[in-house]
Amino acid sequence: MVAVAVMGAGSWGTTLAKVCADAGHSVRLWARREEVARGINAERRNRDYLPDIVLPAQIRASADPQWALDQAQIVVLGVPSQTLRANLAQWGAAIPGRATVVSISKGVEMGTGKLMNQVIEDSGIEHERIAVLTGPNLAKEVAEEQVAATVIACSDTERAVAVQHAVATEYLRPYTNADVVGCEVGGACKNVIAVACGIVTGLGLGYNTLATVITRGLAEITRLGQALGAQPRTLAGLAGLGDLVATCSSSLSRNHRFGVRLGEGGSMEEARQATGGQVAEGVVSSTSIAQLARRHGVDMPITQAVHAVCHDGMSVEAMMTSLMERSKKAEY
Repeated sequence: MVAVAVMGAGSWGTTLAKVCADAGHSVRLWARREEVARGINAERRNRDYLPDIVLPAQIRASADPQWALDQAQIVVLGVPSQTLRANLAQWGAAIPGRATVVSISKGVEMGTGKLMNQVIEDSGIEHERIAVLTGPNLAKEVAEEQVAATVIACSDTERAVAVQHAVATEYLRPYTNADVVGCEVGGACKNVIAVACGIVTGLGLGYNTLATVITRGLAEITRLGQALGAQPRTLAGLAGLGDLVATCSSSLSRNHRFGVRLGEGGSMEEARQATGGQVAEGVVSSTSIAQLARRHGVDMPITQAVHAVCHDGMSVEAMMTSLMERSKKAEY
């Protein structure tokens, strides 16, 4: 049995806590708000994010990060990507010195253009202790124990295997991968493409359009990944194509729902309400990823178009026109 600390009681953090408990491990779950922690301990439910899911008794929750991290062997970081650095500044020093630190946040940090593993390393965690968990993992489906797969990426093979065993259940099959950068890029960029796919759906366009955006989205994600040192085969796998298909196709995806409302003619505020108040990472990431792409000379037209809609006032109709009017070229 492994001692697991999950830092963040959102839908995915709570789901990962359940997964680790179902795998037979003891789990301490840190919730930012005391009332969320009390509800989990008293009712075995996180009513804010997963109200229909009964959580295992092995999960204990608290709003005290020091308590959650005490003697943890695996620490799962489940806070939003743009708040990760600030959270680590508050309680990162309490992470045990030999613990493996697993990022489940997906994004590129505003301002610095850093991936989450780089943000974690900036906090003083050695590179070989940092792992990334990613893949086609819609939280609600995993929490309902629908069969899925995920990827554990870490430069240290032994740590990757240890995390693999910690999250392996009858309903979740984890694979390992040494390409941390590729897994991070796939996880961050798919959120932006999902907003674009939501817009397509909201406009009433069909599966041909959706397939086109997903495929060309994968192409631009792969270009950025290669520029940052990722392996193309990683982005053709679960961490790239797999995560992209799930997030771009499902109404369970916050980013997809956000885009749908924009495509239907809704305002940015109405689109935010459509996500139930949860963070649509692709909206913020469209800016940081577009900046990162420009820095490396990578063409990412869909990402740039989503940024223009979300931050520059471009209409969704103009977005589609701009993409269709791009100069003709060979696919490869």
